[in-house]
Amino acid sequence: MSQARRHLRVALFLAAVSPRGATTGVKARRGLSAWPAPQEPGMEYQDAVRTLNTLQTNAGYLEQVKRQRGDPQTQLEAMKLYLARSGLQVEDLDQLNIIHVTGTKGKGSTCAFTERILRSYGLKTGFFSSPHLVQVRERIRINGQPISPELFTKHFWHLYHRLEETKDSNSCVSMPAYFRFLTLMAFHIFLQEKVDLAVVEVGIGGAYDCTNIIRKPVVCGISSLGLDHTSLLGDTVEEIAWQKGGIFKRGVPAFTVLQPDGPLAVLQDRARKISCPLYLCPPLEALEEGGPPLALGLEGEHQRSNAALALQLARCWLQQKNHQGLGELKVSRPSVLWQMPLAPVFQPTSHMRHGLRDTEWLGRTQVLRRGPLTWYLDGAHTASSVQACVRWFRQALLRGRVPRRGPEVRVLLFNSTGDRDPVALLKLLQPCQFDYAVFCPNLTEVSSAGNADQQNFMVTLDQVLLRCLAHQQHWSHLNEEHASPNLWSPTSLEPAGPTSWAVLPLPGNSRHEATLEAGAPLTGDRLLERRATVQVRVPVVGVGTM
Repeated sequence: MSQARRHLRVALFLAAVSPRGATTGVKARRGLSAWPAPQEPGMEYQDAVRTLNTLQTNAGYLEQVKRQRGDPQTQLEAMKLYLARSGLQVEDLDQLNIIHVTGTKGKGSTCAFTERILRSYGLKTGFFSSPHLVQVRERIRINGQPISPELFTKHFWHLYHRLEETKDSNSCVSMPAYFRFLTLMAFHIFLQEKVDLAVVEVGIGGAYDCTNIIRKPVVCGISSLGLDHTSLLGDTVEEIAWQKGGIFKRGVPAFTVLQPDGPLAVLQDRARKISCPLYLCPPLEALEEGGPPLALGLEGEHQRSNAALALQLARCWLQQKNHQGLGELKVSRPSVLWQMPLAPVFQPTSHMRHGLRDTEWLGRTQVLRRGPLTWYLDGAHTASSVQACVRWFRQALLRGRVPRRGPEVRVLLFNSTGDRDPVALLKLLQPCQFDYAVFCPNLTEVSSAGNADQQNFMVTLDQVLLRCLAHQQHWSHLNEEHASPNLWSPTSLEPAGPTSWAVLPLPGNSRHEATLEAGAPLTGDRLLERRATVQVRVPVVGVGTM
């Protein structure tokens, strides 16, 4: 057995036997509701989630829909009918004082920054986002916390029964699909909970996304644009920009970050045609001038762009609602880029600073330390976002580097779904000089039999496992083509190149059962003998669709 493999097995074993109490407190601190989720099958929350999961689009039917898509405008009108059947009209959503945000990269982080800033002002916030990481109730938050299982269950059945009662006897479809149902549910919960505002993240695109039944948001935002969901939105960034600009509304202020010339021109044209005032956000450096640097709760240089957009969205919302404490305006030069006006340059208030600093958004440039293991987690799933993830990982390693305390073994944990190009993404990760690569599905448990939150009917199990194996083969082929450039001079312990594993779930109820293809299970009697003597640092980079 090689020295690197032996060190890695010891480190993983030590992490596996760490006391459970160490993770319990972290989970509460990281934003999961304090309410305990029902654990046994048959409990109300699990029943609600199982019923919700029946609204997921069947994998085979989903492929058929992609090939034969109907008029997207008709789909948007259908969402309005579902809203009416649920007991609401589009005018009722005006009460939510919505901040509507779309984009290809960073829209979730922008929403998280925006929500946290406004919560710092003492406002009661609602936040609708997607997808979730572990439990579906993460998608609907009140004051930054996922709603409790009890609240989720209550509102789920109320909405479900209401839609059942109002279904058309001539229609074979009585229920909206999964994402539409959750969108309706979020609107109902936010109104019932009497939030001061709701931050609503677009699902896919913008123009025909089901969240776009919002007719009168307070302000709109568009984060960085790029290529993603091309089968639905178009093959060019300009086509995607047209879709994203569909959330613009007449007379409603909108903000965007600096984009490439083509998509920026498309956004400006979309805004001009409907008389939507569109502003370009100045860089964060402009807002920091004359004051201390802004500390961000989310790591990575790319988060500065998201924070700059969030500051403008929050300030505009406060201004529109006649709140005090907007931040002192600075003298700024007018923008001449595409003749687009520059958003205000102002001195961030203490509330804004605290909001940016205290923002948490799980699975986005997140660092978790578990004994010798350090997890670097990021849901990057486009070429540009993976590049940003690599830069963040490099900077994090350099910041955290300490005098040698034993060897270092780098591990890649990768997953990708949908119509994304895994080869292009994996190629961008090669410079990280990983000693091991593990390819796995986005499941938190081996068996989902007792946990409805882990059920996924959008893809079949065979498709998931075959994709893991394909990722492993792509990675092996890339390594055979050429050796990775050595960016940071790591202390590689295995000169023959990285080993790759595909992690495949096994049948059974034990959440610890798994097999590592091309490698033996990470256990062994010798681990206990070496536990006190081996000191190995294991940075694990989890990247891709989570």
